[in-house]
Amino acid sequence: MSKLFDSVRVGRNTLRNRLVMAPMTRSRAMFDGTPGELAVEYYGQRASVGLIVSEGTQPSADGQGYLMTPGIYTDEHVAGWKRVTDAVHRKGGHMFIQLMHAGRMSHPDNTPHHRPGVAPSAIAPGTGMFTATGMQDVPVPRALTIEEVRQTVADFAFAARRAVEAGADGVEIHGANAYLVQQFFAPSANARTDEYGGSIENRARFAIEVAKAIAREIGADRTAIRLSPGTSMWGIDEGAEGPELYRYLVGELDKLGLAYLHIMHQGNEALLRDIRSLWTGKLILNRPGRSREQVGVDVASGMADLEAYGAMVLANPDFVERLKTNAPMNEPHREGFFGGTEKFYTDYPTLTEAVAR
Repeated sequence: MSKLFDSVRVGRNTLRNRLVMAPMTRSRAMFDGTPGELAVEYYGQRASVGLIVSEGTQPSADGQGYLMTPGIYTDEHVAGWKRVTDAVHRKGGHMFIQLMHAGRMSHPDNTPHHRPGVAPSAIAPGTGMFTATGMQDVPVPRALTIEEVRQTVADFAFAARRAVEAGADGVEIHGANAYLVQQFFAPSANARTDEYGGSIENRARFAIEVAKAIAREIGADRTAIRLSPGTSMWGIDEGAEGPELYRYLVGELDKLGLAYLHIMHQGNEALLRDIRSLWTGKLILNRPGRSREQVGVDVASGMADLEAYGAMVLANPDFVERLKTNAPMNEPHREGFFGGTEKFYTDYPTLTEAVAR
């Protein structure tokens, strides 16, 4: 495990260790998408990891899917995130803001403009979503026109520039978890017959264009992407060609010299090995459900350069210190994952606080 605590160069940053806080939606932003003061405390508490990747942050009003998620496209958003990044930097940490366009995973009641979600095609995901009035079915989205696809690419680039203005060390494109970028990959969500649908190359085109546009805007060494090959949640089915799409996509993205590739692993070990071979830059690996005893295995084996953890970092603001000292971990409380106050958000005790109690 000791290699986990070695410094590593990622993009233009030297991180103090190889531990990453995975992006986690917490639904505690203000209604207009501005991060609140609790977010400043929350992220600042966890700055001892090598890299914090923020919760999914919408690059535009149409990118919002859930209640109380943050944005990064207005002056108010920038000011709110600047307080967050300043808190992380004061403690010697680094932070990328994850740009997440929810696509069809949206409900009009959750957004400021109350419009239907937008997606590659007008195909509903066949699932429900929490709104202010309770669970509702996700409605059929509106299919993006070619011009709107190109505008969405520009929205990502604009949001990346705003993230850097807010003090972020870079941005991570959310290309995973059944949101807009991955919706373009999946025939179950993408029935287009134009240049963004059909062939592997066409279905990968949007992701590549977004990565190129952001790299031009803020630099490839401040641009990263997260993928989850094989995700089958919320109606996503990448079909038999799925693994080959990712081999093609990773090969094309590798040419751009991005800061890192972040893989949320879904169990296809052969594909993971191929991705590791195809990707010549830094690779972050997140294996959901990994136990504490398995922390460090992928870095030690060379399968990954860094490892990302979600719930364990959520529940342990001093995650790194607990690993170093083999101290017990706080257990995460699922009832506090989404929405609420400081309870199960900023009130998880550190080792020092636990002893004092």
